Amino acid sequence: MSNFFSKAEVTSSGRPVLLRNEVECHLLSAVDLEPEDHRHFSLLKSGLLILTTHRLIWLPSSSASTPTSASAIPLAAISHIFSSKKSLKSVFHSPRIRFQVLVSSDGRVFDPGSGSRSSSGSGSRSVVVTAVIRGKGDCDGFLVKFWDSWRARAWETTETSGSGSASASGSGAATGAGGGLYSSDGSVRMVGVAGILRKEQEMWESTDKSLQDAFQDLNALMSKAKEMVMLAEKMRQKLLSGTSSQTSGTNDEDMGSKEEMQDWLLSVGIISPVTKESAGALYHQQLSRQLADFVRIPLERAGGMINLIDAYCLFNRARGTELISPDDMLQACSLWEKFDVPVMLRKFDSGVMVIQNKSHSDEEVFARIKSLVTKPEALRTGISPTDAAMTLGIAPAMAKEHLLTAESKGLLCRDISPDGFRFYINLFPEIDPCNMYFVKDYGICSTWIKAVSTTGKNAFLNQFISIFTD
Repeated sequence: MSNFFSKAEVTSSGRPVLLRNEVECHLLSAVDLEPEDHRHFSLLKSGLLILTTHRLIWLPSSSASTPTSASAIPLAAISHIFSSKKSLKSVFHSPRIRFQVLVSSDGRVFDPGSGSRSSSGSGSRSVVVTAVIRGKGDCDGFLVKFWDSWRARAWETTETSGSGSASASGSGAATGAGGGLYSSDGSVRMVGVAGILRKEQEMWESTDKSLQDAFQDLNALMSKAKEMVMLAEKMRQKLLSGTSSQTSGTNDEDMGSKEEMQDWLLSVGIISPVTKESAGALYHQQLSRQLADFVRIPLERAGGMINLIDAYCLFNRARGTELISPDDMLQACSLWEKFDVPVMLRKFDSGVMVIQNKSHSDEEVFARIKSLVTKPEALRTGISPTDAAMTLGIAPAMAKEHLLTAESKGLLCRDISPDGFRFYINLFPEIDPCNMYFVKDYGICSTWIKAVSTTGKNAFLNQFISIFTD
């Protein structure tokens, strides 16, 4: 396929990797992209078209017969959007959206983010691209949001904010080098340590004002949500850079508080959450893919498996004000079977539902449980779900499910008492049914006899041992 369009990066679940401060606005399914007057281009057929504040992203369908890479058109490369014309002919044809893009001298769509900063007047030409919507979707609503995103020019705001700090530091250095007691506006310039302290105070006052405005009421919180996410991301980057550059000279308490702050900030804010308004009929499909990307980090921290309820709470906290219902969460997880994602939904025999990696192996968990339950102390008293949770590094409820699963596989035996569940190693496979009184000098049964006989406190167990040894 020709590389007429720019390539777009996608995640392991098929979701687009968004740029900084890029937000999804609308989605359409079964869309063809057909550039006019461009002979060396293979048409993009029946894909998912995603409108963001920065780009038009086309993702190939999972059922496509030929492999096609994801493509993108920067909104900065679009020079004109044609208005839709209603006619008798359009009633019998699929809806179409036509727009004009700038093409550079090498035959590619003009990309302002690339190394070449060619403008529209520097030898580039224009090509009309037609988006043919063959699926069911709100074409008129997409066109309205297309116009709004193109006119808003959010990509220019991102570039300005990115270069603002550099220009500010450059101007500050210039004024500092030139000296002078007064600044350009006539106020007294604070230099030295006092100037640094004053600048830090003004920054924290601005941050405090933003926080107060955001939490004043719910409407203010929703309007400030994006600003809060950006602020949290900046604070996280500052903490990460501070941790890497100042690892020496800090005590354990400071390092612990920084790590806790980082974990909190990492869980705050999905900048572009999938919503019913933006995704429409594709809401649950896109929500499922975004959820698969989100749970990757929590799964790594939880050892490859996390309770569905815990994942629901973490996901809703990250979405901010765009909360989802438990039914939406369950439906999104159930769709993973249709997608090629690295996670899956699992339901234990007790009814507990968890999310786990497809690479997660129960055999590895059983091996760790067996090594725990065959220790001398565990052979005498057994283990509880809390003991297994400390060994596996998971919650006691999850550890109990693993123990019950190990019991169903014949690895453990369970004892129920007023103190709760106690699990012991299963000795019955070690006993020969043809010679029940024969005791091996090796194996788990022999180890158990030695471990129990050292206590001498349980008459029943001693009597049971004497049956085998006599």
